[in-house]
Amino acid sequence: MRLLAVALLLVVIFLGVSISCTAGTLLNRKAPEFVLSSLDQKKVKLRGYRGKVVLLNFWATWCAPCLIEMPHFVDWQKEYGARGLQVIGISMDDDPAPVRSLSTKLLLNYPVAMGDEKLGELYGGILGLPVTYLIDTTGKVRAEYRGETDLKMIEKQLRQLLRKP
Repeated sequence: MRLLAVALLLVVIFLGVSISCTAGTLLNRKAPEFVLSSLDQKKVKLRGYRGKVVLLNFWATWCAPCLIEMPHFVDWQKEYGARGLQVIGISMDDDPAPVRSLSTKLLLNYPVAMGDEKLGELYGGILGLPVTYLIDTTGKVRAEYRGETDLKMIEKQLRQLLRKP
């Protein structure tokens, strides 16, 4: 899976190919349900976060843009957690050992679970990283960000979702 993501990224960079995910978008649809075990062996059940705004982030330890985003997600969990935000990290790494190490190093304050190709397919195919979804309090996907994204834009939309009743 990692090799495919790298190959696709190289095609995008060197050939200037644009990837459109419009046909398979999850926008305004129910987020696919999942139940995973977090790195600390607790259940991460998407349905269990109904009533909260969920920032669902697919990432990997080898993904440079992911490493830039994650400290911001830690800050947002601190700042907005009491207002109803729950960040969930899904690592697409093959081995949990480097994920545990990085999670400790970055002091991640949100659940992190290991993803797989099946979960990636449920979310429209995770061909490049990072991929982040904002899911509203009813479980609907309200925003989808693929690749390196302006964090101010994500935070603006996040704040809007937190304000809605």
